[in-house]
Amino acid sequence: MAPYLLLVLGILFFLTGLSGIHGVSTVSRVSVNEGGSITIPCLYHHGSEKHVKYWCSGYFFTFCSILIRTDSQSAYNWLSIADNVTTRVFTVTIKNLQLGVSGYFWCAVEKGDTTHLYLSVATGTAGLYVDQQHVTGVEGQSVTVNCNYSNSGGFCWCRLGGSCVKSSVGSLDGASVEIKRILANGKKVMIVTMSQLKMKNTGWYWCAVGDLQMPVHITVNQPNTIQSNTTTTNQNNGGTDEKRQERIQSLLEVLFIPLSLLGVVIAGILVTWKMLRKHKDKKAKDQPPNTSVQSADSEQDITYSTVSHTRGTAQQVKTPTSDPTQPKPSAT
Repeated sequence: MAPYLLLVLGILFFLTGLSGIHGVSTVSRVSVNEGGSITIPCLYHHGSEKHVKYWCSGYFFTFCSILIRTDSQSAYNWLSIADNVTTRVFTVTIKNLQLGVSGYFWCAVEKGDTTHLYLSVATGTAGLYVDQQHVTGVEGQSVTVNCNYSNSGGFCWCRLGGSCVKSSVGSLDGASVEIKRILANGKKVMIVTMSQLKMKNTGWYWCAVGDLQMPVHITVNQPNTIQSNTTTTNQNNGGTDEKRQERIQSLLEVLFIPLSLLGVVIAGILVTWKMLRKHKDKKAKDQPPNTSVQSADSEQDITYSTVSHTRGTAQQVKTPTSDPTQPKPSAT
């Protein structure tokens, strides 16, 4: 009887591919509202970077249907896959989820590493959801994630493939973590705040309430380089600017007297020149007009004559002779 029982257990173990045994990590149960979208991260171990990753659906891994692979394009426009070999995480994004999609899915690596999760599509509001799955923070500052939930149970904030914070305060990879649960506008919210962020805090996390989890990716950026350099430059040049202003002020004090004297001299010259001009204009005004001056037009009416005296003998006047042919005048 015992050998048969061991055989059955072996077969079940092979068919189900128990999660976490083969080196792939992900969330175990997620809830999404109908028509919504979700990104599922699958973390794999070192050495699988060059292997093909894929996503399949079905209760048993051996008989699951492969929906998408990293080495080929998807046949569905609502499904995509991406592999980040640097962080060793491949992500599967599902859009416009419908009720019929609910079921078991598998994160799988070509060489045999697998893990499964259950995805449920809710007709109303999902049991646990976030407004944004991708959040950005700045190194040295803080970031806040609001996990909205309607179910009940324990709560925690975990890093994918790492440790968890299950109390109100804690730390993850050097960043401080604070968890608060409040009731806002009739909604239950778990507020997770990560402060004193470091670049190594970039990665996938998940918040959990009860048996539901929701993955969230946090990106930590360096502070704005231009602003930092500008602030540093201003701080370093503060003393230099003050000294420059002091030198300018001292120079102005030294040049004040010469410039003042120059201004007085220029003013005196202007006043003297104005007085001379005024005196000249007055003298020209008091002088009587010159009446002996003729216009140039009157010279044109003058006639000039030249008289010459010639010395000589007196000329004899010759009387005309009478013409015999002409009749003589009568004496009567």
